[in-house]
Amino acid sequence: MPAIEVGRICIKIAGREAGRKCVIVDIIDDNFVLVTGPKNISGVKRRRCNINHLEVLDLKIDIPKGASDEEVAKFLEKAGLIDFMKERVKMKLTPMLLKK
Repeated sequence: MPAIEVGRICIKIAGREAGRKCVIVDIIDDNFVLVTGPKNISGVKRRRCNINHLEVLDLKIDIPKGASDEEVAKFLEKAGLIDFMKERVKMKLTPMLLKK
């Protein structure tokens, strides 16, 4: 599994933004990270997220820690990942979700 690090691209697997891609902007502690889509690209607002609610991908962009949404968008465009970030991932219903 790729490491949780600044600039790593992830898929949110829980919550209202499940199935959308985001970028780790900062590491808060052992359980939480700060992520952003940015909202105008993938629909993920800049917010704190539990690492258990993320599926880490093997893609990474080189951004500084705490980069703004505009900086993240610029680096995504430079890496040619804008269209990749806009695609949503179809989430499967797991037995845990069906119990609710």
